[in-house]
Amino acid sequence: MFLILAIAGSIVWYAGTRITCYVDAIARRSHIGEAFAGMLLLGGVTSLPEVATAGAAAANGNALLTVNDLLGSASMNLVLLAIGDLLYGKNALTCVAGRPQTLMQGTLGMILLAAVGFAITVTDIVIPVVGTGVTTVILAAACVQALRISRRFERNTTWQVIDPPDVEAAESADVELSNGRLAVLTTAAAMAILSGGATLAMTGDAIADKTGLGSSIIGFTLIAFSTSLPELSSVLKALKMRRYQLAIGDIFGTNLFNILILFLGDLLYREGALLNQAGSFEIAACCLAAVLTGIFLVGLLERRNRTIGRMGTDSAMVVVIYLGGLAGLSLL
Repeated sequence: MFLILAIAGSIVWYAGTRITCYVDAIARRSHIGEAFAGMLLLGGVTSLPEVATAGAAAANGNALLTVNDLLGSASMNLVLLAIGDLLYGKNALTCVAGRPQTLMQGTLGMILLAAVGFAITVTDIVIPVVGTGVTTVILAAACVQALRISRRFERNTTWQVIDPPDVEAAESADVELSNGRLAVLTTAAAMAILSGGATLAMTGDAIADKTGLGSSIIGFTLIAFSTSLPELSSVLKALKMRRYQLAIGDIFGTNLFNILILFLGDLLYREGALLNQAGSFEIAACCLAAVLTGIFLVGLLERRNRTIGRMGTDSAMVVVIYLGGLAGLSLL
């Protein structure tokens, strides 16, 4: 079982590093913007394991595992960004990466996380024939609108960064490939992430069953980490290339897609509205992810180069609050 975990992890790791280079090349050739490319393309691709695991859990009638995987991944992804700050930053990540586009993405993510928490508190109504709850349909529509707002803001922002910090020039990853071959390799890497990530999650689920621990905390930690491995590899590669907007856009975009995947889970869950099965644990998980996002947003707004060792103080705070939140969640 652990051998399968290692093989699948290696596949996902390699594919995650390659997809980062391909998305960077696509962003440069298409001029869609580094932050939006990270959000839409890299975030969408690295969310594929969540599609497989959350969809399978919902189809099997495990509503809590579906929701906790997605919400747990949202918090875990932000911790991975903090880890990247530690490993690849001489300066605080939010000091060198402060751009209006990432601020908009993070703000939209916080709004949607709060909306998920609110949706859990109300009794959802199942739409006849479709079989999904009204709230997940509204959340899905809000996610699509958030992507549209981010794209529009990327092209037409009137905000400009004044006195940006001196940083090393970014590495070029515009690989010598035709557009057609670039598309093929990007698709192949995405499929490798999907299959490898799904294998990771299923193996993690099997390990979770053998431990005998509760599905809530397992879905929030072990399986969430398994499905977040593509984000870790892609974020570390982006930071190594000094593509800071790509890295942050990847995390904010993945968290946005995770909320969108709730609709897919609700569609596959046949025992009522998905969010009606969630409770105080899931509301607290939403709050934790929103708070962690807010901490990074404050850092992006301040752009102060305050570090603890090689890690920005905001990144350190994210790790501490995540661990504290995890301890609190284990008591629910």
